[in-house]
Amino acid sequence: MFSSHEDIDAIVSLAMAKATLKTAPSSGVLGTLLDSIPDTQRRNDTEKVCALMQQITACAPVMWGASVVGFGSQTLHYESGRSVDWFVVGCSPRKAALTLYLHSTADVSDLMSKLGKHTTGKSCIYIKKLEQIDMSVLTELITRTWRAAV
Repeated sequence: MFSSHEDIDAIVSLAMAKATLKTAPSSGVLGTLLDSIPDTQRRNDTEKVCALMQQITACAPVMWGASVVGFGSQTLHYESGRSVDWFVVGCSPRKAALTLYLHSTADVSDLMSKLGKHTTGKSCIYIKKLEQIDMSVLTELITRTWRAAV
């Protein structure tokens, strides 16, 4: 059916280039999201992180879908040829943890061991309680991420 792996890769790349993101800027309001968070600690932590991100970026918060708050914008380019518009820094108050999205090429490896209690994903940091985080380290982490992207 296909003559080579290159043919399959080309078809997959084309399909991905045309794919539409499920998470995109929406008309949602940050206050509505915050009001919907039943856990008081998670709501307060989300408010603090959003205020910190807004202070560092000097950007207004933008809702991406119903539960992600993003600051700034950038175009991410993938090896497949796909490119998407995305926020530079953001967060989402998930049930299991407050998720921070930090998309950049900044070297932050020296900060991660000093951050406090957290886990990580590919470009995410999961925080259960902000009180377990060194806020000066978090501030530097967000600042480096922001500066590397803009």
